[in-house]
Amino acid sequence: MTVTSARDDHQYEVPLLNNTEEIIHRIEDDLDGHEDQEDVDYMVDYRGERIVFENNKSKFGGWKSAGLIIVVDIAEGMAYYGISSNLINYLTGSLGQSTVTAAANVNTWIGFIWMLPVLGAVIADSYLGKFRTIIFSTLIYVLGLGLLTLSVVLPSLIGSLDCVDNNSIFCNYPSFQGIFFFFSLYLVAFGRAGFKPCVQAFGADQFDARNPEECKSKSSFFNWWYFGLCFGSSISRLFLTYIQDNGSWGLAFGISFISLAVALIVFLLGTQTYRYSVKVETVNPIFRITQVFVAAAKNWRQDPPLDTVQNEEIQKSPLRIGVHQFKFLDKALSKLPDDPTTMTKNGTKCSISQIEDAKVILRLVPIWISCLIYAIVFAQYSTFFVKQGNTMDRSIGTSFKIPAASLQILLSISVFLFIPLYDCAFIPFVRVFTGKPNGITMLQRIGAGMLVSALSMVVAAVIEKRRLLVAVDYGLMDEPEATVPMSVWWLAPQYIMIGLADVLTNVGLQEFFYDQVPDSLRSIGISLYLSILGVGSFLSGFLISAIERITGGSNHYSWFSNNLNRAHLDYFYWLLAGLSLIELAAFLYFSKTYLYKRGTSP
Repeated sequence: MTVTSARDDHQYEVPLLNNTEEIIHRIEDDLDGHEDQEDVDYMVDYRGERIVFENNKSKFGGWKSAGLIIVVDIAEGMAYYGISSNLINYLTGSLGQSTVTAAANVNTWIGFIWMLPVLGAVIADSYLGKFRTIIFSTLIYVLGLGLLTLSVVLPSLIGSLDCVDNNSIFCNYPSFQGIFFFFSLYLVAFGRAGFKPCVQAFGADQFDARNPEECKSKSSFFNWWYFGLCFGSSISRLFLTYIQDNGSWGLAFGISFISLAVALIVFLLGTQTYRYSVKVETVNPIFRITQVFVAAAKNWRQDPPLDTVQNEEIQKSPLRIGVHQFKFLDKALSKLPDDPTTMTKNGTKCSISQIEDAKVILRLVPIWISCLIYAIVFAQYSTFFVKQGNTMDRSIGTSFKIPAASLQILLSISVFLFIPLYDCAFIPFVRVFTGKPNGITMLQRIGAGMLVSALSMVVAAVIEKRRLLVAVDYGLMDEPEATVPMSVWWLAPQYIMIGLADVLTNVGLQEFFYDQVPDSLRSIGISLYLSILGVGSFLSGFLISAIERITGGSNHYSWFSNNLNRAHLDYFYWLLAGLSLIELAAFLYFSKTYLYKRGTSP
């Protein structure tokens, strides 16, 4: 629950309790002596009482609460990947879409999945708080999964009807099914928008960054969080994709629905163990930063003020690192006599801390942009990798065929292998030489993953070229339904390399954007990381559509022809490899000039 003080607009994120008035009075008492501060950041328990540490430990939060939240994410990962892992096969099979159309629809939906969390994070950080946003969004998420299950079961129910009236919309159930299916699918996206950024930020909030031991635990939390996510996705990729490939889409989606409902129950069971952040601000955190850019734009003709008082404030600013960057934002310190109602005590439109928060956000933009090609590469494992696998020999023994989408389990296996090695062996070893709590900086970790990602596209291109040569040798160029006599396990290296890139870059981006945004915008920080994957999926869909128009034609097979034996996915992978190397060069350039926020360990 978000409690609003009767004296001002300060917000407190605590669970819904009966003693609301007592909590308000207690918090108002805590505010005494802080009238001149822009914000106060501390943690409370479920009763609204400030958490007290004894011997650097507390009975609230820590690993016991974070572990419970990781369990919640395992269940949610099982639910989400039970839908997304094999979605392209459902669209090309049950809904009869072409490969290009299905890939574009998958990329668009995944784009929304990763972009909408920005909206959910804004609502959480500005209005509801993380705890309430998680609950409300999960309810929408559960509803979406329930309707999605119904949309898959619906055709069989409608098909059993005696369609005497041919004009009835229910007799034309494939069209009705498609509309219902996509409505449910995007309802899932809206529900996940609030869940995904908030539950991860809420889990990280269970550790105090000001405590050295808990600071290390927070860094480990992001690793084990991703480990749990991959564990849940592995269950989907092993079992649910098998159920789906054998025609039981309704059962598989139903299991996803039940999994998320269980996740909500588990999350609520931990209500009395969590730490809840208290962020007391005089204005909305989004508005505080937006106000800086507006004020700087209004004062663009003026020089930044340089009087002694302001210089002293700059030196005392907790985020004073990088004050000489983006100096045009310092124009927001100029006096605005035409707007006296919004002046600070120094007679300026914006305060020093506001401007420094704006600079922190602006420093993230080049890093965000230089990660987009990585996101395009990451989008391929759930689309074209799966379609490649469908054409290859998937036999295990004499009677069992592994679903092509199940090969994504290799990505999870690599995560299971590399995260413990990274967290328990690599970091302690490198820490001895670098002296850094995380062994290497967050940006170094991200850059290493980008390099592995580029190499994975080189490997994918080589393997796809070999698959095409085998199809030529066996005369299968015009037999798209025939199995190419090449084991599907040839795809293993590209999946494993994507998994390693995942451990390095995705986890690194999560920690980086959580740590580097202002403290009051941490849900938004997580959503900024997620938006990279979202924009990358949109760009992937746009790139595929553009290449399809350029390379296709009446007398030509496009790179993405429905007949993959006539297509050229290898050319596409070489293109992504080249773009990845260009992106890596840009990322390294921006990383060298990036200044970490004060108070965080790079």
